[in-house]
Amino acid sequence: MELHQLRYFCAVARTGNFTRAAEDQHVAQPSLSQQIHKLEDELGARLFDRFPRFAQLTESGKAFLPKAENILRQVGEARTEIQEKSRIEVGTVFIGSIPTIAPYFLPLVLARFAARYPGVSVRVIEDITSGLLDHLHHGRVDLVLLALPVRGEELQFEELFRESLFACLPESHRLASRKAIGLAAIRDEPFLLLKEGHCFRENAMAACRRSRVDPNVIFESGHFSTILSMVATGMGVSVVPAMAVSKHSGCRFVRLSDDRMERRVGLVQLKHRFPTRAQLALIEELRQQARANRSKQAR
Repeated sequence: MELHQLRYFCAVARTGNFTRAAEDQHVAQPSLSQQIHKLEDELGARLFDRFPRFAQLTESGKAFLPKAENILRQVGEARTEIQEKSRIEVGTVFIGSIPTIAPYFLPLVLARFAARYPGVSVRVIEDITSGLLDHLHHGRVDLVLLALPVRGEELQFEELFRESLFACLPESHRLASRKAIGLAAIRDEPFLLLKEGHCFRENAMAACRRSRVDPNVIFESGHFSTILSMVATGMGVSVVPAMAVSKHSGCRFVRLSDDRMERRVGLVQLKHRFPTRAQLALIEELRQQARANRSKQAR
């Protein structure tokens, strides 16, 4: 059993297609298929059901996948640990983030990090919380930025900062000129929120529950940009975190004055994963940006 065979197997499992997996691994498709066949022969089991347009893991393949991922992860960590002991500032850091944080918080962080550590590549994966935690457990990401709390004894949490929540109103709304309002003031308005699965939707719904507001949700989307555009047309109102507050034509943002109207933004890692020097450097960059965010909120 060779490491490249395990990489090819995981690539087919991830893409569901031998051709795409070959492209991902920068190898000819016949060579990749041949190596998968050799792996199956050695294991004595078929790993994929092959169809004209896709490949699907068999039960044996499903059982073998986490073991193959674990082997590759351990080899990668061993290589990284040796490099770290040699003080080599190179490599790749994979960071996951929920979509309601990544476009607002990460750009400045990654720009500064790239300037300071040109030998380190940072890859960003956006997903909802459940998907990011799955990526973390399977070693596909090293760090995760999301909204706290999340649960898991094997997880290590660090709160970076807290941010206020704002009502997003059409600019013609009767309350648009206010500096702050309570959620009860817009309880009868149609609400536009993120879809189920996005943790900020739960933040917004929890805020409504604390204010005894039962929102009439008439529109759902996976992106704040779509929701803000809909609010601008007068379709309804929404709730957004401070970092999503921006100059958006047709919208006005008013701070929510109710108690505990905030979101906790944190960093999550696996407790027993060896942190590389590159990962530690990126974590420190995230902390610096978090301190800047806290200072901004305090003003």
